[in-house]
Amino acid sequence: MATLTIPRQDIDSAEARAAAARVEQLAFNPWNSTEAFRPLGNLNRARKVAYEASSAHRLGERFANVQPRRNAVLGVPLRGAFRGLNRFVPWHRLPVPLGLLNLVALRQQLRRSNLIDTDPHEAPPRTQPVPEAIDESMRVARSYDGTYNDLSAPKMGAVGAAFGRNLPPVYRPDLFDVPNPVTVSRELLHRDAFLPARSLNILAAAWIQFQVHDWVNHKRYPAGTRSVEVPLPPDVTWRNTPGGPVEKVMRFAENEGLQPADGKGPPRLFANAASHWWDGSEVYGGDKATGMSLREPDGGATLRLDDGFLPVGPDGLPLTGFAESWWFGLSAMQTLFAREHNAVCEALRREYPRLDEERVYQTARLVVSALIAKIHTVEWTPAILATEVIDIGLKTNWQGPPNKWLDQLGLWLFESHALTGIPKTLPDHHGAPYSLTEDFVTVYRMHPLLPDDFEIVDHRLGRRLDTLGFNEVQGSATEAVMRKTGLANSLYSLGTAHPGAITLHNYPRALQAFERDGEIIDLSVVDLVRTRRRGVPRYNDFRAGLHKPRLRRFEDVSSDPETVARLKEVYREVDHIDTMVGLFAENPPHGFGFSDTAFRIFILMATRRLQSDRFLTVDFRPEVYTPLGMDWIERNGMTSVVLRHCPELAGSLPRNASAFAPWRVTSARGGEGGLG
Repeated sequence: MATLTIPRQDIDSAEARAAAARVEQLAFNPWNSTEAFRPLGNLNRARKVAYEASSAHRLGERFANVQPRRNAVLGVPLRGAFRGLNRFVPWHRLPVPLGLLNLVALRQQLRRSNLIDTDPHEAPPRTQPVPEAIDESMRVARSYDGTYNDLSAPKMGAVGAAFGRNLPPVYRPDLFDVPNPVTVSRELLHRDAFLPARSLNILAAAWIQFQVHDWVNHKRYPAGTRSVEVPLPPDVTWRNTPGGPVEKVMRFAENEGLQPADGKGPPRLFANAASHWWDGSEVYGGDKATGMSLREPDGGATLRLDDGFLPVGPDGLPLTGFAESWWFGLSAMQTLFAREHNAVCEALRREYPRLDEERVYQTARLVVSALIAKIHTVEWTPAILATEVIDIGLKTNWQGPPNKWLDQLGLWLFESHALTGIPKTLPDHHGAPYSLTEDFVTVYRMHPLLPDDFEIVDHRLGRRLDTLGFNEVQGSATEAVMRKTGLANSLYSLGTAHPGAITLHNYPRALQAFERDGEIIDLSVVDLVRTRRRGVPRYNDFRAGLHKPRLRRFEDVSSDPETVARLKEVYREVDHIDTMVGLFAENPPHGFGFSDTAFRIFILMATRRLQSDRFLTVDFRPEVYTPLGMDWIERNGMTSVVLRHCPELAGSLPRNASAFAPWRVTSARGGEGGLG
């Protein structure tokens, strides 16, 4: 019929090599087409996933994490053995080596059972235009909105992505107001007397809100447009707006939800108005317009500061990445790390004078975000969960296991990916697209950490300068206090005082009548109502879903007789106990600042936040961060950050503990003074 002649190919010239490189970058996908040419049949539908995965892997946009066979085989009896052992002895009462292995087994079990994909999936798949080429700058810089962290799924974890789930949601509209959340708040949460957490300082409380503002933000409807209404118990009234009428119902803004695909029923998924990644958005902003507005004019690399403090907008709030729920401690944290960003910029300019300002900014942003993640992992968390097992486990997460053959043998046998520390591994989503979860939001409701008032103290003389209530150091009043006090005295005042214990009967009074966006809210009631309406299971189902035994009696919740009596009065049965109430009531392990049940969400999500993030795994390297940036992260922690910007505090910081432990108190000399 015909003779096909293939001419000899030129494979040695520069042009041929360039053509070969272009071919290598091709990523064929028959779904990149029009509807008229849509592939048909179930086999082609299955192939779509394979096409996308194979091309992304070949282009270095997705990574294969192959579990060693010994880990897969030995993990089964390991998990079974510890499930049996934990019926009699919890992990925190085991010897340290066994406790560490127990946590490995528990984390494996949680990864297998408690990562629920909430992303909508096509059925059948739809055609799509050919994706645009990835902006090359996104390979070495974080986007403002969290897109392009996973290059094969650019919208994963971005602003607007839905919160995931660690447990199947439970929607019970008939129990939304049962028992009445106002009764729960007044009987079980209201602070009669301040209960301090003596192993910590208030910087620990400020730090966790600093982090939560980076991680999660449920968008609310404007006040007065769409509200949740909570009926009040008999003889209780509430004023919902400043100067408004006294009412028999408590009202506050409803969260904006994602409409169900079928358009029926109330929203059951909610979008995160922050990115899900650990990217410092509370400092840098969550969109490009905000991010650029916080920088020096004409695209300078440094953040704008006013005589070392955050600039203030016309509403009295600071110009920063996230300024909601603003108070004194949050201002101290964000001022400190805005200064740290500028210090990194200065060091980069000196070391690499040929870097342009945009690259200096983006590199400093990477460095500061990673440093924050490191501080949280190896300093804040071991401070609030003060046990040897947790200290070793979290440092292993960041830098690999201690140089002990038994620890390393155990990880080699059962989870060899942990032998190097997560920053030296490849990104791994463990079978579900990365997102933070509604259950994660629930366990980080730690408002009892906040005290009701603050002593402002001179770090040099130990004199009390003033005592201020919470409302005097929050919102638009904050920045005037910060400037008058100075950063050094502010950090010292927070570092030498204790936060509240995370327990019942310790909710800050000021937050139970809190003015926000033109509303007066009881934040403890809001926390209870939000958790119920978002479908987070109640406490007994919550702990059972995290592989803990169900409780059969109120006496199993707490060892405190008064707490048990109050629980019986408020709840009809154990299964109705609210998740937040149960977490606060539970007797924590020795040294823990919060419950073991809450810790199970933490042990799953703490590693996931690091391991899913490209900039904290495969791209955590000198080529992206610069050698100076890598060295900066390696050498620094919370103490060195404080001392870089407030060297006069050197004598006050703890010698052999983290900066979140109580600081040394300067002896008062010469009585009290006033701010001046």
